[in-house]
Amino acid sequence: MTSKESFFIKGENLLKKVKELIAEGNIRKISISDKEGKEIMSFPLTIGVVGALLVPVLAAVGALAALIGECSITVEREVQPDTESDAASDTDT
Repeated sequence: MTSKESFFIKGENLLKKVKELIAEGNIRKISISDKEGKEIMSFPLTIGVVGALLVPVLAAVGALAALIGECSITVEREVQPDTESDAASDTDT
C-alpha cells in the first residue's frame, strides 16, 4: 500500500529536503515538478539503493536546485498495514 505527499519548496532547499526524505527509508519514489506542475525529474528508491548509487541522483538534484526557483516534491511512501491496532482490537473483545 502506498500514499502520496507533496511539498512546495524553494530551489536552494531542494537537495536538503531530498536527502532528508531518502534518510527516512520508507520512500518508494520521488518526483520533482516545477511551479506549473510539469514533472522535471523522477526517480525510484528501492530497498538496497544506498551510498554510491545515490551519488549521481543527488548530483542531478543539486544541479536542478541551482537552476530552479520554486518547485514541488511529490513523495510516494510505502505504508505498512497497522497491525498493532488490529491486535489491540482483538484483545478488547
